Amino acid sequence: MRKIFSLTHEKIKTPRLVDAIKHEVKKYLKRERNKKLADGVDFCDFDCKYGHTKGSAETIHVSALNKSIDDAAQHELASFYLEILAKPGYRTPKPLSDEEE
Repeated sequence: MRKIFSLTHEKIKTPRLVDAIKHEVKKYLKRERNKKLADGVDFCDFDCKYGHTKGSAETIHVSALNKSIDDAAQHELASFYLEILAKPGYRTPKPLSDEEE
């Protein structure tokens, strides 16, 4: 999903737009996570970018998506750019401590 979200509307107030955007993002993440994984893939991971414009987008973590959307509303932006791309995720083995060995 690569999209420029608008935070202005003639009839809908900004808090409702923010809620709708958060819902759309959550729905997209759920849809991607429910897709069948390829062989050898442990989970569905995401590359996320957020910025006031497409050119100023910076990499963020999935858990920071809602904070970023709130940040755009707090700064009273007319629009913001959000990019979420699904990628295969692989678990790394947990390193053993001295006690476990």
